[in-house]
Amino acid sequence: MEFLYTKPDSAHDKSEDKIAFEMLFNRNYSNLVYFSFNIVKDKREAEDIAQDAFITYWNRKEEVAEDEDSVKSFLYTTVKNASLNLLRHQKVIEKFALQIPELVEDKNIVNSIIQAEVFSKIHQAVESLPKACRQIVKMSYLDDKKNNEIAEELGISVNTVKTQKQRAMQLLRPQFIAEIFGVVSFIFFF
Repeated sequence: MEFLYTKPDSAHDKSEDKIAFEMLFNRNYSNLVYFSFNIVKDKREAEDIAQDAFITYWNRKEEVAEDEDSVKSFLYTTVKNASLNLLRHQKVIEKFALQIPELVEDKNIVNSIIQAEVFSKIHQAVESLPKACRQIVKMSYLDDKKNNEIAEELGISVNTVKTQKQRAMQLLRPQFIAEIFGVVSFIFFF
């Protein structure tokens, strides 16, 4: 019986080892590519898988019996497993691709949560203002009223409205600077 590859011993040197491996490769490579192609349906992938099978064999040749059937069995089993692993990997990728719309929806949910948190912080900050400032800020920024409309409705001067808005901004600014720094830090460092 002719062996595809014989392990080196005292009678074989490295060049004989290399020649035997080249013969093994030449006799089986195209069959292994065809076998893999029937599974993965991609010629390049099949070629890579067949080449990898020979590399695996070369690295583990001491573990494989020397007879032709054992070597072929090892190579075909290696190709089969690698081909099936590739198909499993492709299915995982396809499954992930199908979940992308869900991820987009998740982004919208995250944006909604962030928006709700921001509005909550703004509301808390406005509620912490002194009564006159709070009332003018709400009328100006939430009810979208002009300074003269607020002054008329509250019976105060337009300058008082402007002063109260400036005071409110001075009180709110430190709170929001800390919040903005926290958000920016979160975005850039996490």
